[in-house]
Amino acid sequence: MSHPSPEPSPISHDWPFCGHDTPQEDPLGCQGIPVPGHTACLVHLPDTDRDAYLAGLTPGTDIDHRGTSFTEPLLDALLNALRDPATGHPRLGNAVFASATFQGSARFDSVIFQGIAVFALATFERDARFNSVTFHDDAWFGAAIFQGYVDFGSATFERDAWFDGVTFLDGALFVSAAFQGNAEFQYASFQHDAFFRAAAFTGLAEFSSAAFKRDALFRAAVFERDARFRTVTFQGDAWFDSVIFQGDAVFASADFGCDARFEQAVFERSVSLGPLVCAGRVELSGAMFSGPVTLSLAARRLECRRTRWSSTAELRLRYATVDFAHAVFEYPLTIAAEADPFVLPDGRTVAEQVLADAPDATVRIASLRGVDAAHLVLADVDLSGCLFTGTVHLDQLRLEGLCSFDKVPLNAMRWHPVRFTQRRTLAEEHHWRASRPRAVRGWNVAVFGAGHVGPAQLAPVYRALRKAFEDGKDEPGAADFYYGEMEMRRHDRTGTSRAERGLLHGYWMLSGYGLRASRALGWLAVAMLITVMLLMGFGLPKDSPKQEATGTVPSGGGRVTFEIDKADPQNPTGDRFTGERFEKALNVTLNSVVFRSSGQDLTTAGTYIEMASRVTEPVLLGLAVLAVRNRVKR
Repeated sequence: MSHPSPEPSPISHDWPFCGHDTPQEDPLGCQGIPVPGHTACLVHLPDTDRDAYLAGLTPGTDIDHRGTSFTEPLLDALLNALRDPATGHPRLGNAVFASATFQGSARFDSVIFQGIAVFALATFERDARFNSVTFHDDAWFGAAIFQGYVDFGSATFERDAWFDGVTFLDGALFVSAAFQGNAEFQYASFQHDAFFRAAAFTGLAEFSSAAFKRDALFRAAVFERDARFRTVTFQGDAWFDSVIFQGDAVFASADFGCDARFEQAVFERSVSLGPLVCAGRVELSGAMFSGPVTLSLAARRLECRRTRWSSTAELRLRYATVDFAHAVFEYPLTIAAEADPFVLPDGRTVAEQVLADAPDATVRIASLRGVDAAHLVLADVDLSGCLFTGTVHLDQLRLEGLCSFDKVPLNAMRWHPVRFTQRRTLAEEHHWRASRPRAVRGWNVAVFGAGHVGPAQLAPVYRALRKAFEDGKDEPGAADFYYGEMEMRRHDRTGTSRAERGLLHGYWMLSGYGLRASRALGWLAVAMLITVMLLMGFGLPKDSPKQEATGTVPSGGGRVTFEIDKADPQNPTGDRFTGERFEKALNVTLNSVVFRSSGQDLTTAGTYIEMASRVTEPVLLGLAVLAVRNRVKR
């Protein structure tokens, strides 16, 4: 979105100078424009001609005094000539003061200039031009009404400028204006666009309770002392890009009806933004914060790309989708979601009607790519769409409260009869799986600008998040990210060898990487059933062999020797699947699970079946126990 361009001034900077050029009386030469019908400006006009000119003025008359140097009595005489008898206040038509100089108090009541320029309750019915004006004393414009276009471009206010309660019904231009004293715009009402581009505020800049009904442009402005925007209303776009705040910046209870832009702004001291309500986007990308920051914001989107935070910061947010890609944190920074609307110091709740159509007040993190997360704390935020690839020190990220991630879709696997346990996943895994050939429905496709990453890039991200959860003593929470890490290793064809992928594939099938007890128990049940069936069919002999004793008796008497032996088990014949044989087979199988021998007579095939079961079934039981432990340990 491009910002509006200020209307160019139709007032020419070239005009016939005053004919009075006597070095003794005016060594520098007079720059004032001659009064109509005369060859001299208002300053050098003879007294009789000046009185006649002033007597001919009526309220609402157009005046043009470019380059004129006003003293306080001369200005008072001009305003008195334009005073409306009905209201008691001066009323001007087109008022042109380009390059004029006000040596004393300039009293345009209800309008504020840095020199004492007090035009109390003055009414400007048409255009007012004060570009390149110099106010050597205070400038007062309190409660003035500018019904036409007003131009203070390049004006210099050497002392305080008072614009409290001023009403600007048309465009207000303060482009490149220099406020060397305090600039007071409290309760000012800007009904049209307000341009403060490249304005310089040397003293306090006070805009509290001001109302900007259209766009407000502060681009490249410089605030050398405190800038206060308490309870300000911005109904149009607010542009603060490339602004420099050398003092404290306070945006308390400001209300942004559209976008608020602080791109490349520089905050050299503490910053307090909020509570703010913005119906559109708050743009802080490229901004630099040298002091502590407190931001309380309810907005649809918060852009903080490439920002630099050189001190502690706390961001309390509602509704916002936050992009912190490539931001730099030198001190702890907290991003936390507020469950309830913000409350003002007086106890009133901040109104959020402009966000009434938002689905909920959830705070969503869109990207942390390129961020050093060592100082980052996230609390109660939604990370389901967050892009993590490229984040540094992700294992030191602190997650507080309820931070949610995306889930595996219910129909992600093609084996629909099998119900798989849900797990937390990264948005980038969704994007990668959705981009694969024959992708299953349910995976989220990549948004524009998300880029493309694969398993090789995602495995370290899952590993770092797993460690972050483990360091936070959340072992069950870390299990999901361990599962994700193993999944990425299993699918990585560049950094994982074929043999290792085969091993991981078997580990996944048997027990879900030691995290799916139901899968291991299922395979155990299948293995036991197969063992029972094989034993009943081939492992148990036809009949249990009986022991036989053979020996010899010496004829002369003496010692008798017997030899006890057992016949070899006979392979079964006939009906092998009987209840008795099932009981024996089950007994052998159960003993194999706990790695014990049943002592049952077996055929040669049954001996090998038992040996195989004594290896596989205890392993499957151990995997099931391991999976349960990984889910419940602390």
